[in-house]
Amino acid sequence: MMTLKRRLYIILIFILLINISGICYGNSAEPPSILIIVPNAPGDLEISIGTDNTYTKAKEIDKLVEKHYIFYSREMEGASNNTINVKTNGDSYELDFENPASRYQNIYTLNLKSKTLSLGKSTLRSIVLVSLRIIITLIIEGIVFYLFGFRDRKSWKIFILINLLTQGALNIWINGLFPMQSYLFIGLIALEILIVIVESITLVSRVQEHNKIRRFLFVLSANFLSLVVGGYILTVLPY
Repeated sequence: MMTLKRRLYIILIFILLINISGICYGNSAEPPSILIIVPNAPGDLEISIGTDNTYTKAKEIDKLVEKHYIFYSREMEGASNNTINVKTNGDSYELDFENPASRYQNIYTLNLKSKTLSLGKSTLRSIVLVSLRIIITLIIEGIVFYLFGFRDRKSWKIFILINLLTQGALNIWINGLFPMQSYLFIGLIALEILIVIVESITLVSRVQEHNKIRRFLFVLSANFLSLVVGGYILTVLPY
């Protein structure tokens, strides 16, 4: 039987692997040069870039709790300077920003109340979204765990602990991605396979309720359901 120390090593290796980011290049549509996140954006908000006769309106994507405004590199090259123009509720103003740190996938956050543009994602936003996805996953898999007949308190402690570790690592990885990652779901499926392996080893060996086949079937069923629901959530809500 696998010792506790060895299981902890496996979980640690999983967490390290899941947070390693790789860079891939291939033929695809041009990635955004700048993405501006606007929390609770009003319906009439318009963002454009440039001055004089070089205005270019941003492409808008609604993510329910926020909107994304996107400029591509060709539009950045055509702009006369690094200035965005904000129009909403009859108000109009300009905000300057520094040259993007990289050619592609630069993220900014626009605060409409303070009229400021900051580089990167908000820390509070990341904490809220990561926590929300983990809670939803725990609820989904917890319902499946209950339906599979697991009632022992020790079983639930092991279930919650292993899910906090695996789903925490997974969602931290997701949070580190660009909000318009083209290959998100390919990576998500690959990492879900790793999660199934880690959770199967842990739950099958540590949980004492029911037989090993039922424990393994629970892991497969719960992770398949959370993958489907979680994948849908990622298409609707931001990450």
